[in-house]
Amino acid sequence: MIGKTPVWVLPVVALVALIWIVPLIGLVMISIRPLAETTLGWWNLSEVSFTLEAWRTVWDKFPLAYATWVSTKIAVISTLIPMIMAPAAAYAFHFLSFPMRRVLLLIIVNAFVLPNQVVVIPLFLLWRDLGMIDNIWSVIIPFAGLSFAWSVFLVKNYLEDFPTDLIEAAQIDACGPIARFFYIVLPNMLTPIAAVAILQFMWTWNGLLLPVVFLREELPLPALLARVQGVYDNNFDQVAVAAIITTIVPLAIFVIFQRYFTAGAQTKTGSKE
Repeated sequence: MIGKTPVWVLPVVALVALIWIVPLIGLVMISIRPLAETTLGWWNLSEVSFTLEAWRTVWDKFPLAYATWVSTKIAVISTLIPMIMAPAAAYAFHFLSFPMRRVLLLIIVNAFVLPNQVVVIPLFLLWRDLGMIDNIWSVIIPFAGLSFAWSVFLVKNYLEDFPTDLIEAAQIDACGPIARFFYIVLPNMLTPIAAVAILQFMWTWNGLLLPVVFLREELPLPALLARVQGVYDNNFDQVAVAAIITTIVPLAIFVIFQRYFTAGAQTKTGSKE
């Protein structure tokens, strides 16, 4: 029987949650107050008035709608590729036997620790020679490739607890490797696939380094945010607006699909009941 939650838990959790959202509150306050009032800090309430001038300025001055469309294209395609490939690769490495399986897995997992900064210059030279600078595929390909390692690692770890009885029963029923994957394993891997999708979407949506280096005109939101910020411009209110717009989509994605992070035990049924 689960015990009753102590009374002190709720206030402590509420306090931690409040502290956690303080930066978001600050962004909203800076975006809807005149810049002169927030120069000494958004928490300064000696003079308070509200305006949407920063929102109008950012929307008129910068192509936010087009940047949102570019971010959506990059994030969606970069997310679909590992969602499709990682489960099949994890299934092959975990359940199938083939030459050099362990060596190939070690090579893929080693890419897990490869930072973006290491591949930027070689990729830039390659994309330049291929004429792919300012092409969104110059960003999508490394986004999908660099995430493939941890995606396979995450899904394969999930399969460690997968009941082998189901696989053996399918083999007795003359079910081949491909059929076992599509009809037995894949339907029970929705949780890690959803986790891969959420993490990959948030990573690619907020990715800054690769778009800044490889793209010129088709800029996603994080790269456009850097342009809004400028170098010596005193426009914190406009930067706050751009930051809020950049944050809304991944925040909504996480809120909608966060239950998949904790739904593992419920979806790993592994039975024919």
